[in-house]
Amino acid sequence: MLMKLLLSPVMGPINGVVWIAEKIQERTNTEFDDQENLHKKLLNLQLSFDLGEIGEEEFEEQEEEILLQIQALEEEKASLEQEEYLNEEEEDLIEEPQFNNISTPTIAEEDKTLVLSR
Repeated sequence: MLMKLLLSPVMGPINGVVWIAEKIQERTNTEFDDQENLHKKLLNLQLSFDLGEIGEEEFEEQEEEILLQIQALEEEKASLEQEEYLNEEEEDLIEEPQFNNISTPTIAEEDKTLVLSR
């Protein structure tokens, strides 16, 4: 318990990063599984139609539903990728230094005199 308490400032951020990575992995697997399942449904639907188990109208209705679901998943994935890209761009931007408030050096009157000696 004491060791865990002492290491929490170091291990806390690391555990947080690990947790976030696990959540991203779960989300990726879920999205992949969803898309894979929709493609399998579409394949089964095509097979059922080819074998004459369902009619053309029913096939077209179900096919349209599945294709719309696939399209929605792809659009969601694209918007998430674009959002991630924009977030990375914002993080990568470095604020440029502002030179508006910098004043030019002035020369005092004493410095302007030239002393010649022999």
